[in-house]
Amino acid sequence: MSDDPTTTPEEENPIFSQPQNTWQENRLDLSKVSKITNDIRQELSKVIIGQSNTVDLLIAALFSGGHVLLEGVPGIAKTLVARLLARTVDAEFSRIQFTPDLMPTDVVGTTVFNMKHSEFTFKEGPVFSNMVLIDEINRAPAKTQAALFEVMEEFQVTVDGTTHPMDFPFFVIATQNPIEQEGTYKLPEAQLDRFLFKIIVQYPNLEEEKSILYRFRQDFKQTVQEEVKAVCTKADMRECQQLVEQVHIKDELLDYIAGIIHGTRNNGDLFLGASPRASLAILKSAKAIAAMNGRDFVTPDDIQYVAYPVLNHRVILTPEREMEGYDQEFVVNDIVKKIEVPR
Repeated sequence: MSDDPTTTPEEENPIFSQPQNTWQENRLDLSKVSKITNDIRQELSKVIIGQSNTVDLLIAALFSGGHVLLEGVPGIAKTLVARLLARTVDAEFSRIQFTPDLMPTDVVGTTVFNMKHSEFTFKEGPVFSNMVLIDEINRAPAKTQAALFEVMEEFQVTVDGTTHPMDFPFFVIATQNPIEQEGTYKLPEAQLDRFLFKIIVQYPNLEEEKSILYRFRQDFKQTVQEEVKAVCTKADMRECQQLVEQVHIKDELLDYIAGIIHGTRNNGDLFLGASPRASLAILKSAKAIAAMNGRDFVTPDDIQYVAYPVLNHRVILTPEREMEGYDQEFVVNDIVKKIEVPR
């Protein structure tokens, strides 16, 4: 996040510095993707100040059909940005507050006996929605977190041998606080791998902090949130995902992605490398970034832009590197720099 108060979202994210209307020169008409992207940004900017990188990655995840984990200290609008993003899509929304006593059936639902018809019927849990916000996901034990494994990957829930599919779209945004350790449970690696992105939400800079105070000095209840409205429908979202899927990517760039992923598996700084799911995540999200930028083709910059948010929760540092103060961002960026960029 830039410290320059005059920095625009496009300048803050170099990937979006190119003209947004290049779709007219493309073989693929991406005008709808560009319009919905800009409309969502505009709606969120009514309340959210800064965080342009977080917003753009959330939109990219929507267009990619993936899920997002937001990590950051309390009070930096993780839950707020997730809730407002859900309001920009005309779809069902549910929020699940994870707690240590939450059971799997409290999330996915359970079968109950219907006295009137003398039979068991399935009662859907709050996960049966289009946009699902899971607040403080690391406060529930592994048993409850495991209830999300099937639904996040296969978009269905199986209870008592019966499979219940989810409606389109199905998008999970989870939040967690990395500082507080008491009463929390580490997310299993299999759970983390099901998130397309892990976005590290940062503190606002000085000018953004001032803007927050100016905006809400006479609006303690933040009534401006009511001005955020839906700008796309489920059908629009399906069409955007289909358009993103058609974005062209050269064979050389597929090899480039494979090289980055392979580099995580043969790096002395890492105890665990990335899975094939990570390479597919880079492919999907790079296509989404290209489409959001008005292009029907992927560039190396698109791949580099999404590499860290895709990989930072999928790789594990060796204990030696952790003690030396290394972090995933340093190692991932180092791997990306060492891979030759296709011409």
